Amino acid sequence: MAYQSVQPPSGEKIQIRNGNIQCPDNPIIPFIRGDGTGPDIWAASVRVFDAAVEKAYQSSRKISWFEVFAGETAKNRFDDWLPEDTVTAFREYLVGIKGPLTTPIGGGIRSLNVALRQLLDLYVCLRPVQYFTGVPSPVKNPEKVRMVIFRENTEDIYAGIEFRAGTPEAQRFLKFFEQEFPKEFSKIRFGTEKAASEFLAGDQALGTSSVEVGIGIKPVSHIGSNRLVAAAIRYAIANKRKSVTFVHKGNIMKFTEGSFRDWGYNLADTLFANETYSWAIWERTKKEKGEKAANDEMKSALAEGKILVKDAIADITLQQVLTRPEEFDVIATLNLNGDYLSDALAAQVGGIGIAPGGNINYHTGHAIFEATHGTAPKYANLDRVNPGSVVLSGEMMLRHLGWTEAADLVLKGLNDAIASKRVTYDFARLMEGGIEIKCSEFGDNIIAHME
Repeated sequence: MAYQSVQPPSGEKIQIRNGNIQCPDNPIIPFIRGDGTGPDIWAASVRVFDAAVEKAYQSSRKISWFEVFAGETAKNRFDDWLPEDTVTAFREYLVGIKGPLTTPIGGGIRSLNVALRQLLDLYVCLRPVQYFTGVPSPVKNPEKVRMVIFRENTEDIYAGIEFRAGTPEAQRFLKFFEQEFPKEFSKIRFGTEKAASEFLAGDQALGTSSVEVGIGIKPVSHIGSNRLVAAAIRYAIANKRKSVTFVHKGNIMKFTEGSFRDWGYNLADTLFANETYSWAIWERTKKEKGEKAANDEMKSALAEGKILVKDAIADITLQQVLTRPEEFDVIATLNLNGDYLSDALAAQVGGIGIAPGGNINYHTGHAIFEATHGTAPKYANLDRVNPGSVVLSGEMMLRHLGWTEAADLVLKGLNDAIASKRVTYDFARLMEGGIEIKCSEFGDNIIAHME
């Protein structure tokens, strides 16, 4: 590939064959430091990754880091929020990692993170959630929270199909909707000037009688749902997890979120019939043979080691992950639900500051691992913030490459570093006996505890 402003280092490309990542001993991996606190976090994190690889493989393996740019740094350097070189690098070398990025305010790219995910069709947002002993938590038993979220990454609200209220585009859509779907149009409460005027006759202070309705479209496809669900079930099989839960709001959005659930059950009961047992099968057996027969059938299937496939309404899920977290294992869900749920679960185990994430296309092999928090510009260049989100994202990346020994060392180092109570300010201020150290020093502490 030809690059205009960056130059790849020496090394080899990661390949994918028959759906399996083939990682050489000296892979070229693109990375973005990130904006705000990104450079501080990256400096600490990359030393952790390199130390883990060295300790695990004694110089027989080494990552060739390839710096590319996006966000505010790219805008200042190249007058481009997302240079083509950056997209090309992630496309060519398959696997990369990034820090937090500034999103432009006003026009231009809606979100740099979303743009990268859509350009590379990274349809899975993978968010593992686990507790590290000693991390301050607002819940009584954070150690029970051990879940992996598969969040659909390209449809639902991430499609970004919206029309601003009062614009010609919104008015045109409303007119078309009124003409072609009058029954459904009647459900738009103030979609006509007549309806607005009648309401405002009693309270003029609330607005204008002109039609101003913002419109958003929520696409959920059969194929998009199936590939997300298949990835979640395959993960559960490979990692010997006990259940996969479809989280949805299908009781209200019956033909989008409800279809996601129904398609998911159908996929589990056909493609993965030998490995799973679903609530949909339980319901059919109950209807045909009675509840006892259904319960016996499910008990027998689970005793054989089959994975239970079930579903839960999104709002009750947010309650149950607090009250009954041990009932959740792998979660498959659409974009907006996954956004809420992954951040809520991160809060239970110490906050988004140590929450990792990966965006993956299991068919092409493309993957970008990333910090899930923001840029926190007020802490930029202070060497103060917690690097845990990028450190754990790198651990996910190493495991994705098949370098499990190095990934295990990263987890051990972080776990024991936290247990030592020599931590960054966000943990130290909440820990009894916590000692505050710098971001760079916390990186050193992680490396020291890999021994």
